[in-house]
Amino acid sequence: MKLLVVEDDLTLSMGICFELDCNGYLTVAAYNYKKAHQLIQNDHFDLVMLDVNLPDGNGFDLCRTIKKIYPQMPVIFLTANDLEQDILNGFDLGAEDYVTKPFNMKILLRRVEVAARRNHTLKQQTVNCWSDGFFSLDFNKFTAIRGNEKIIITSNEYKLLKILIENTGIILTRQTLLERLWDIEDNFVEDHALTVTINRLRAKIEDDTHTYIKTVRGIGYVWMGEAI
Repeated sequence: MKLLVVEDDLTLSMGICFELDCNGYLTVAAYNYKKAHQLIQNDHFDLVMLDVNLPDGNGFDLCRTIKKIYPQMPVIFLTANDLEQDILNGFDLGAEDYVTKPFNMKILLRRVEVAARRNHTLKQQTVNCWSDGFFSLDFNKFTAIRGNEKIIITSNEYKLLKILIENTGIILTRQTLLERLWDIEDNFVEDHALTVTINRLRAKIEDDTHTYIKTVRGIGYVWMGEAI
């Protein structure tokens, strides 16, 4: 697995690359925006670790570029900024995780492992159908079954489920979901509409022993279901 580490602190970058290399990863280091941008354009990576504050640019801008070229590329932000808005910005751009410096190297390695595993699962996942044995969805036929009972799900609810399932285990902010579900630039939609849709979906597909949609307080939602 090939990782791009974009970090302007040379000592920290070398330490991260050393630990990753020792754990079976292949790393390439970039110390500024320009070099990282060149590497993204001309090479292939499985995951990018990205510092927000670079000497010649902004990590958020680089993340936008990465996501335009490789929408499913996992990005983990490394930053000294622990402000809530910065964290939300990172998730809004599609980041997989957000790690605040200083950090424990073992924890960072585990987060890389989790991000890589999620990405591998997403690549292999069939997005047209989903089932865990209790709840089943067919996005082509627009059918849904909970237990042994067929349930009625609206068009917007299907769209929301598809977005959540395609990003299993990844936190999606409320803003991201609103933008993908409704054209909020042209049509005003109250934030409350998303809450209502989520609650309605939970009532339809969940029970006391099956929980699929987890609320991440102050940020958004994440799909917790595991397909079989």
